[in-house]
Amino acid sequence: MPDPQLSPGPELLAPAGDWDCVKAAVENGADAVYFGLDQFNARMRAQNFTESDLPALMTFLHRRGVKGYLTLNTLIFTAELPAVETYLRHIIAAGVDAAIVQDVGLCRLIRHLSPDFPIHASTQMTVTSAAGVEFAADLGCERVVLARESSLKDIEKIQAQLRAIPITIPLEVFVHGALCVAYSGQCLTSEALGGRSANRGECAQACRVPYALVVDGKEVDLGDRRYLLSPQDLAGLEVLPELVQTGVSCLKIEGRLKSAEYVANVTRIYRQALDQILQERCYHPTPDHRYRLEMAFSRGLYTGWLRGIDNQTLVHGRFGKKRGVYVGEVIDRHQHRITLRLEAPLKPGDGVVFDRGNPAEAEEGGRIYTIEQQGSQATITLGPQALNLQRIRPGDKLWKTNDPELDKQVRQTYKGDRPQFRRPLSLEAYGQVGEPLRAVARDDQGHCVQVCSQMPLVAATHQPLTPDRLAQQWGRLGNTPFELRRLHCQISEACILPVSELNRMRRDLVHRLEAVRSQALCWQQHPQARSRDLMPQATGPDPAQAPELVVLVRSLPQLEAALASGIQVLLCELEDPRTYRQAVQQVRDNSAPAEIWVAPPRITKPRETWILDQVKRSQADGYLVRNYDQLRFFSDQRCRGDFSLNVTHPITAAYFMDHFRLERLTASYDLNIQQLLDLIGQSPADWYEITLHQHMPMFHMEHCVFCAFLSSGKDFRDCGRPCETHQVKLRDRRGVDHILQADAGCRNTLFNGNAQTGAESIQSLLAAGARQFRLEFLQESPQTVQRTIALYQQLLRQDITGTQLWKTLHLQNQLGVTRGSLGRG
Repeated sequence: MPDPQLSPGPELLAPAGDWDCVKAAVENGADAVYFGLDQFNARMRAQNFTESDLPALMTFLHRRGVKGYLTLNTLIFTAELPAVETYLRHIIAAGVDAAIVQDVGLCRLIRHLSPDFPIHASTQMTVTSAAGVEFAADLGCERVVLARESSLKDIEKIQAQLRAIPITIPLEVFVHGALCVAYSGQCLTSEALGGRSANRGECAQACRVPYALVVDGKEVDLGDRRYLLSPQDLAGLEVLPELVQTGVSCLKIEGRLKSAEYVANVTRIYRQALDQILQERCYHPTPDHRYRLEMAFSRGLYTGWLRGIDNQTLVHGRFGKKRGVYVGEVIDRHQHRITLRLEAPLKPGDGVVFDRGNPAEAEEGGRIYTIEQQGSQATITLGPQALNLQRIRPGDKLWKTNDPELDKQVRQTYKGDRPQFRRPLSLEAYGQVGEPLRAVARDDQGHCVQVCSQMPLVAATHQPLTPDRLAQQWGRLGNTPFELRRLHCQISEACILPVSELNRMRRDLVHRLEAVRSQALCWQQHPQARSRDLMPQATGPDPAQAPELVVLVRSLPQLEAALASGIQVLLCELEDPRTYRQAVQQVRDNSAPAEIWVAPPRITKPRETWILDQVKRSQADGYLVRNYDQLRFFSDQRCRGDFSLNVTHPITAAYFMDHFRLERLTASYDLNIQQLLDLIGQSPADWYEITLHQHMPMFHMEHCVFCAFLSSGKDFRDCGRPCETHQVKLRDRRGVDHILQADAGCRNTLFNGNAQTGAESIQSLLAAGARQFRLEFLQESPQTVQRTIALYQQLLRQDITGTQLWKTLHLQNQLGVTRGSLGRG
């Protein structure tokens, strides 16, 4: 067991995109690193490692007392299951400390292949509550990474609820780095706009670009606030003591796409802060720490959601890229000299950029050549590089983007082969005259080795072996990855041993401890286990079963239109759950029989079960469940699983169908037509509901754009609820207006302004056995709803082709209708 005096605090987990980043993390105090290989990870743009790198990488990490976690945090497609099985066996055999996993079926497969290989539930699994933690634990996960949107109060509540269950499972939270505006695992923007799924590591960062705010049909002048979806970067340094007090087991730094300098800089600061908190129970960020974090990478630093929701501060809207440290404002420009009102240190060699309030345009910048300072004013000249001084005006802001001196200092922390960060070592000494001296060394991970002297202790005539003398001799660990933290000495009488023998014992202890730490972890594997063992029995198409349209509506007039069109299965998603009673009664009063299924919001946070209570009181025929809380809350009701459960292959589908007795599953929107056919073809075809027509829900956010840009309030308590009185759209750079809606939890969804259809794939889907097809409506009029339903009814009767339907819809809609993900093979 680890010595509790050596490892009392949460693990500090750092990102590693390449070998330099690994060394930067290790030499600056990371307890663990996480990294990806060249497949199946959520940062495919990172340099990443290869399978052949794993033995050397894990040996290096373990020798230094650092754990290595492999990211497998993407969704898996059906055709990839045989390959991912082989991939997993190599990873498990390589002695990786754990895999960070998003895919539910992949968790099942790992546990099927190995009973003890550790699984960490990724933040991509969108765990926001104790129910989500329990769901992950049931899958075999040994740690859960909470959603970034979790506040300190949320974390405390989750911990209390877990203790009450009781479940003991470590929680991991992000403490620093980029914040995604959308919930991880629930962002379909890159998929919707370009077929590059964020759930497959191909995020196109559409949140970091400018948008125009269109309110009730008119564009609002927001000045220089055009980056409406780009949050400031997370910096949890200010709340680190409170975060430690919540009892989380791991603090995670984001940044596998960042440089080694970033990793070194940020890791060192959080290491120092954590150590101070653990020793002194307090920590106050220093200006130097803040400066170093901003220089490492900064779009502005903020505590994110840790202190709760403040929509005004989370997204300032002024830029979406790295800025660094704010230096000051331009007062005057004369020839080649620029005068500033200075607010931060500046020196020759620093890299700067001039901010005119339009970051999308090319900006002027360069390196400081000279600086003359008088009080708070400074006059600078820049180097001889090309600089258009005519584009620099009074009022422009100046940012320091690079500090070569700081970079040099940071690089020195991890360059070279000599260990620079040392981990604590506990030593024990036992002996008496006539017996060998026995030394025991223990590290902070529970490794233990023992060495005995090659000669007996003899009685000392002077300078006996005291604890101080032993500590002085055995504490000489300068060229090793250890430092002596504690020495327990139990020598019964005044004894002595030659210094040369004490030195030999010290070297032997270090050698043995490094050897023990470097041994590969041996996880069990079931050699006969295969992914096919978990696959459900496939069933082909049933010619006797007629295809059916299921229609999702988002208003009561749309509901009436769908009923009038003869739809027999209706899904209803309304912003106010109290309205569901009226919707249910509307269906009950209809002359033709029909079922109504109602949808709770996609996210359920602690203390939000009141929303689910309101939904359940509607007494609908069934419920469209979207998350882990809802799987439990509605377990005694008829349920269908929505797309947000991220079902991409039959093993995941079987888990939801078998464990939660769902009647249908909506296939993931990450699937193209071939991947969807693979899913249907290798499992019971009648499990699935296929969405043929919709406005793709792109961003699903805790951030409320209504509150941030149409009020002066921080959250729902003081925003005045502009979402109830205004129709809001975000116009992208191509001129497409995307539709913004709020839900009962005050979360926003940005829907693609262009509707998309999979109608041209209908024959392939019918041949594969699919029989239930969903149409989703957003803000369409009742007349449009009826026209669209009629077209799809003709399609299913084969009166028109998919191409004819698409062309008709394309002409009828002002923005047109795209083919969407089902048009990509």
